[in-house]
Parts: sequence; structure tokens; C-alpha cells
Amino acid sequence: MIKHIRTTTLLWLAIVATFPLYAQQQKEHTLGSLWSKVQENYPGVGAKTSAIDAAKFNRRAVKGKMLPQVNAQAQNTYGTYEGSEGAFFPQAGFFNVSGSAVPRDGSSTAANTFGSAIVQWEVFSFGKLRKQNEAAGALYNKSVSDKDAYLLNLKKTLSERYIGLLYNDAKLQWAEKNAERLDDIRKITSGLSASGLRPAADSLLASSSYVQAMGEHDKWFGFKNAAYIKLLELYGNDTINYTASANRFGNPAENGLNKVNTINPTHPILDALDKQSEYYTLSGEAQKRSSLPAINLLGGYAYRGTGISPNGTVSGAWKDGFNNTTNNFLAGIAITWNLTSLHTNRMKGEQLFKEAESTKLLHSQYLQAMQADLSASQAKIIQQYEQLQKTRLAVQQSQDAYNMYLARYKSGLITLSELLQIRILLEQAENAHIEASRDYWVLLAYEAELTADFDFLFNNL
Repeated sequence: MIKHIRTTTLLWLAIVATFPLYAQQQKEHTLGSLWSKVQENYPGVGAKTSAIDAAKFNRRAVKGKMLPQVNAQAQNTYGTYEGSEGAFFPQAGFFNVSGSAVPRDGSSTAANTFGSAIVQWEVFSFGKLRKQNEAAGALYNKSVSDKDAYLLNLKKTLSERYIGLLYNDAKLQWAEKNAERLDDIRKITSGLSASGLRPAADSLLASSSYVQAMGEHDKWFGFKNAAYIKLLELYGNDTINYTASANRFGNPAENGLNKVNTINPTHPILDALDKQSEYYTLSGEAQKRSSLPAINLLGGYAYRGTGISPNGTVSGAWKDGFNNTTNNFLAGIAITWNLTSLHTNRMKGEQLFKEAESTKLLHSQYLQAMQADLSASQAKIIQQYEQLQKTRLAVQQSQDAYNMYLARYKSGLITLSELLQIRILLEQAENAHIEASRDYWVLLAYEAELTADFDFLFNNL
């Protein structure tokens, strides 16, 4: 029984001891886990989503122009009623029904009630409304492509800032190691000087080197904090556990070379240019067709009341303005043609066609440049990975050599200046490896942007 209790207790202790480590691992971030939070909360993404919604409402509004347009109005007036011959231009939404101008008895003023509604339906416009609707659809598609291009650029920005944080953190750890090594040398030199085995100048030289290393440490501590703040601007939270990523930063996976060597024609940046060119083309066609006439069906209904009775007696009372009512309707067909806009609309259409042509040429330029950049970056990545393997080996060999020379210095076989020279070589080897690591990941981020594929980077950093 006691043995069973001991076994259970040990099991629970093992679970409790393992849980903090497991919880810590759960909280460790990868670049991919950061991206999901950035995509969800970053205001710039919301702005692009709102732009898509705005384009969607615009498309619905343009479609609404194809429906019959209704204008209605109601009024109650009080004034004179003398008739006069002549002509006038009525405002939109009105039609006039004339009556006989005969002498009236009673008041010189009368109240009137009037209400009317006009229905106007543009049934044929030589494709103008259809082209406007197609242009609105192209504008919506362009807003979707713009968001995709923005997300791609945001992925690269996040990757660069994360790599920058890991780089500055690696440089901080590098400065800390240098300071620790110089502190050990300082302590050893101080002891040897106190015992008379080394001159006092060695102690001062070691102390000076240590102070310089601490100053370098302070510099990279500030750089790391600045990079952390820049990353939080995208991420939004106040804590990021990048321990696992820091380990992978200097030891990237071997299969990190992307096999895609051609630019996808549906790349978000190229697709956005395609949609923009399509929008300009359709808008130009709609603008030119605006110069053509439009055929409209018209229908109207009017209700009228007046204080003038059929026998010619006029009442000035306001309530009598709702008497003696009449109802009229009017229907017809109309052809409207704005002749003065013929030249203007044609010029505007040509301008939009030139904008479409310019965008197409820009698309070709981008495609050519991106293809060249992809080939160049992949050539760099291959050699950069080879350099990374060599710098890692150089660091290991320099570390082993430094340990050997440190032991020889303790034994009095070499001087302090010789040991410090060996330490500088180790410092340079470590720094070269950090620089090579940063360059390698930056090249991968650029390649990911060109291929629109960040899967490897998000899963392995």
C-alpha cells in the first residue's frame, strides 16, 4: 500500500513539474501564430475590408439606376389665380394641366392643394447602364485584389520586423557572451596581477575591454527593445514569447529552399493591376456611351384641389382649397440626348482608355521585374545557406580554439594580448554567423513575397 502511495505521489509530482514546461511551450509563438492575430486585429486590414464593403454598396447603387426612377411631391399653396398666356420650363417631377381662363367672382386669392408623382424608366441607353454596372463590378473585384495585395505586403512587413527582433536579440546575446568572456578574463588577470604573475597593465587592459563590451551590450539592448515595440505595433499584445524562434534563427531547416521559380500570373499585385486596367476600360466604354441618346418611358399622376368652384365662385378660405378636386394622368415616351456632352464624354473616355493602357504596361513591367528578382533571390539563397553552414562551423572551431588558448593563458604560456586577439576572432566568427542568419531569413521573406507563399517562413521561424 505504501509503495502504491509513493508511486502515485511521484507520478503527480512529475505531472506538476512537467506542466509549467508544457504551458510555456504552448505560449511560444511562431511567425504563423503571430500572423493570425495580426490579420484579425490590425486596423489596416479592417480598412481594406471596409473598402470592399463600400465597393459592394456602390455596385448595388449602380444597379439601382437600371430600375424605374420615381419622383413624388405634395404641396399646399395660397395665392392668386390669374391666368396668363406664355410658356415656361417646368421642374422635374411636375406636369401641367391647363384650364380655361374665365372671369371669377369672389375672393381674389384662393387656396390650392396639389400632389403628383412621376415615373421615369430608361429602357434603352445603347449599353451605357450595362457598362456602368460592369465597371462597378470591376471596381469591387479591384478592391478585393487590393486587399489581397495589402495582406501580402503586411505579411512581409511582419516577417521583416520579426526577423529584425530575432536579429537584435541574437546581437544582444552575442554582446552578453562577449561581456561574460571579458569579465572572466578580467577576474583571472586581476588575480594573476595581485599575485605578481602578471603586470598591473594587464588588469587595466582587461578591465577596459570589459567596460567596452558592456557599452556594446547596452546598445543592443536598446535596439532589441525598439524592434520589439515595432513588432507590437502590428501584433497588438504586450508579450511575445520568441524563444523557440530565436533558436531556429541561427539554425534554419535544411529544406528552406522554395522550388517555385516562376511568377504566378494570379499574384495579388499583378491581379490588382489587371482588375484596375479592367475597371478603367469599362469606365471608358461607359463614358463614351454616355454621349448617345437615351429612350425613356414616362408616366405621371396628379391630384389637385382648389377653392375655385366650377361655377366661377372663388373662396379665400384655406379649408376650401381641398375642394373641387381633379385627377389627371399622363403617359408618354421620350428621347433625351445631351448634344453638348458629345466631345467631353469622348475625351473622358479616351483618357480612361489611356489609363487602362498605362496600367497594362505597368503590369508587364512588374511581371518582368518580379521574375528577375525571383531568379536572383533564389541564386542568393542557395549561396547564403552554404555560407550559413560554414559560419556555424567557424563559430564552433573558434570556440574550441578560444577555450584552448584561455587554458594556456591561465598557465602563463601566452600573453593577454594574444588571448584578446583570439577572443576577437571568436567574436567576429559569431557576428558573421548572426549576419548570415539575418540575410538568409530576409531573402526567404522576399522570395515568399514574390511567390505569394509564406507557408515555410510562417511554420519554420
